[in-house]
Amino acid sequence: MNVDELRAWMAHWMERLGLHPDGEVGWIGQIFVVVLLTALAALLASRLLDRVARQLERSKNRWDDAVLAALRRPMRWLIWIVGISFAAEIAREETRSALFGAGPTLRTLGVVGCLAWFLIRLIHNFEQTYLERARRGETALDHATVEAIGKLLRVSVFITAVLVALQTLGFSVSGVLAFGGIGGIAVGFAAKDLLANFFGAFMIYLDRPFVTGDWIYSPDKDIEGTVEHIGWRLTRIRRFDKRPIYVPNSVFTSIAVVNASRMTNRRIKCVVGIRYDDIAKMRAIVEDIEAMLRSHPEIDPAQTTFVSFVEFGPSSCDILVYTFTRTTQWVPFQKVQQDVLLRIAEIIRAHGAEIAFPTRTVHLHTERFPVEVPA
Repeated sequence: MNVDELRAWMAHWMERLGLHPDGEVGWIGQIFVVVLLTALAALLASRLLDRVARQLERSKNRWDDAVLAALRRPMRWLIWIVGISFAAEIAREETRSALFGAGPTLRTLGVVGCLAWFLIRLIHNFEQTYLERARRGETALDHATVEAIGKLLRVSVFITAVLVALQTLGFSVSGVLAFGGIGGIAVGFAAKDLLANFFGAFMIYLDRPFVTGDWIYSPDKDIEGTVEHIGWRLTRIRRFDKRPIYVPNSVFTSIAVVNASRMTNRRIKCVVGIRYDDIAKMRAIVEDIEAMLRSHPEIDPAQTTFVSFVEFGPSSCDILVYTFTRTTQWVPFQKVQQDVLLRIAEIIRAHGAEIAFPTRTVHLHTERFPVEVPA
């Protein structure tokens, strides 16, 4: 319905009610009716959405809740924008004032803005729903991937809305795009670091060497901690001393990153030395330690496990202990490693041997270097 059809409909009903639609009082009355109908439409829409929301709360589906939550505020604004724009057109036709001449354009811009607002809110709500499902393990998409897709969709909606708004205002979209291409080259040279960080974030989202919550470290840089947030320019990493590190995303394209959270097992590798006086007991000690590891409930039998006498050290006979635990968590691993080391010490003691410690024996030859004792 355009403004002429709306005015004809209101004039017909005003005549039936005994009112005069012509004259100053008539068009003011029409504006009042338009505003009143707009308020009633906004109220009815709000009540209807509330009733639908109560019905949807009973279902387990969260997607319809996301759509309804995204629709509420844009719908109210859209109704008021359309209603006020119709009232402005009625005032423009009667007063011929240029102040009300922008009504149709503003109405189109308002509709485009409300639609873009609804889509951006809908994308955000869908993103939050996906993140909740990812935390519960109900979807294969991880936190970083969901955030990346959400950001790309929001940027796409925003750019499309801006181009449509420019077209509505009379600007040539092709000219704007051409200017943007030329300006993009200049901006690219001026903001190469910003673009490098952007593409670095894009590669992180595609390759997924780490996601939010992973423990990572780099042998090339002093970077170690838990990933808290992956942005378009920076990645925030929380060190184990609770201090944050803000790393530009372009850094990750040129350094090696170790993702410790994706390890399958943790390794126990240590060297235990016994005294040279206990060398005769070495074979039995090695066999008992290996048997203990293979029967230990926290040692993974599917991984490499071996115990071997490897070296005659300066002050000890060294035994290499090499095995992997089932757990990958740091605190439980420390407890398992402690238990293994204490059991090794008990095995050595049970064989009547002792763990060696650094010692040095000095032999003095008195025939070559006589010691004179005063009388």
